[in-house]
Amino acid sequence: MQLLDRQYTATPFYGVNKMTQYLQEQHYAVGKDRVRTLLRMLGLQAIYPRRFTSHRTKEHPIYPYLLRGVTITQPNQVWSADITYVRLGYGFAYLVAVIDWFSRYVLSWRLSNTLDSRFCVHALETAFRSGQPAIFNTDQGTQFTSEPFTKKLLAKQIAISMDSRGRCFDNIFVERLWRTVKYEDIYLKGYETIAQAERGLTHYFQFYNQERYHQALKYQTPWSVYQNVTAG
Repeated sequence: MQLLDRQYTATPFYGVNKMTQYLQEQHYAVGKDRVRTLLRMLGLQAIYPRRFTSHRTKEHPIYPYLLRGVTITQPNQVWSADITYVRLGYGFAYLVAVIDWFSRYVLSWRLSNTLDSRFCVHALETAFRSGQPAIFNTDQGTQFTSEPFTKKLLAKQIAISMDSRGRCFDNIFVERLWRTVKYEDIYLKGYETIAQAERGLTHYFQFYNQERYHQALKYQTPWSVYQNVTAG
């Protein structure tokens, strides 16, 4: 499962056949049925992720996608949130993050061993300590369509935007963040417990925000871009 998660992060367009071939080349005696089962356990499907993190609830309202053709020109114009899977030594956890699109600044994050919406609401409340966006974008997962989450946004008159179903790249900046976090921290550290992951990710996100240079930001850090523009 760890190998599948790593390979999916690198090649999200690989389906069951290619993943099976990949594992067989790593000398794993697995067939397509077993790989299909493991991918379903991880909630992954080729081209776009259908994680357990993104299940819809029919009773929850769905909002239209507002960002098609929109040019992002400043911090706090658009924020996004997303959830990813983190493999642990015995089991797994879920990681949510809130990111500012313009600066790539991670405003907040939380780990949880369940998919209850509360850890997403807590991350949102923490992010609001830095300000608030004009538009907040998520997928259509039940955590983000839940009343406790959307109520926080509507109370601040923030426009809610949601990706079209099956289009993870509507939320491309968070998808890029997950790739970076996994390859630069999670895969290298191989966290055994949530407590270890909490400590390690605390250090990593501090590094990501305040020390890691981004080519897209002209080799500035997310914090310097976010702070300088918002302060001005």
